[in-house]
Amino acid sequence: MSDAKTSPVRPGVVKTVTSLANPTVKDIRSLQQRKFRQQTGRFVAEGLKLVTDAVEAGWPIEIFVHAEKIGTQDAVAQTAAKVKARGGLILQVSEAVLSKMTHRDNPQMVIGVFRQRLKKLADIDASGATVWVALENIKDPGNLGTVIRTVDSVGASGVILIGDTVDPFSIETVRATMGSIFAVPVVKASVEEFLAWKDTFPGPVIGTHLAGAVDYRTIDYPEPMILLMGNEQSGLPQRIADSCDRLVKIPMAGRADSLNLAVSTGIMLYEARRSRLVL
Repeated sequence: MSDAKTSPVRPGVVKTVTSLANPTVKDIRSLQQRKFRQQTGRFVAEGLKLVTDAVEAGWPIEIFVHAEKIGTQDAVAQTAAKVKARGGLILQVSEAVLSKMTHRDNPQMVIGVFRQRLKKLADIDASGATVWVALENIKDPGNLGTVIRTVDSVGASGVILIGDTVDPFSIETVRATMGSIFAVPVVKASVEEFLAWKDTFPGPVIGTHLAGAVDYRTIDYPEPMILLMGNEQSGLPQRIADSCDRLVKIPMAGRADSLNLAVSTGIMLYEARRSRLVL
């Protein structure tokens, strides 16, 4: 994939593109692959509101792409002007080109190419924290995107990705966040880094586990705290479960023996929020 040295983004340039052979179109299409997102530090977000909100929030945007037929709409023109003023590239493209860029038959009329923002554990200010959600070895982009969106909705502090997790900047994950990827801090850490760091965190680590003997509704959720959730299939490995201050479970009333990870995380976050409001 072309990088900034071989395919420069010239400040304020506006281009009309109809060819799939265009180098910038090829670059954007390649961001569907994780290795190119990692190499370039870029990712794609879809939808006018999502892209506009991200630009308003100050996220560094490199390319603003819109369908030719909506170029005169006020919201599109205003966002394009802001991107242009910041030195970004504006592309007007056909719907066929948009479809190829997003790998969708009915693409959004606007997409943006942004710079990634990943934090480290050392960046976390625990003194101002409420609840950090730590996800170990999560694999499903829809689950991760939904968790990020839920963290945003309850006003939690952020998400910590532990170990070999799905890419938070995949187009599927970003799509599932519904824009919350631009509002929620995301931290990446190895298992060893997390286990060493969590001992310095001023609040408890509360994990969900099938072996948990305590009903999640019966305990207090102090601030700050870390809510630790495991992999979709296997849950928390024993080593990480043993590192928790409390292990809780969500009782099952029917025949199912477990819940979807994103649903479980939502239940836990809203219970923690309810507990704080009651207190």
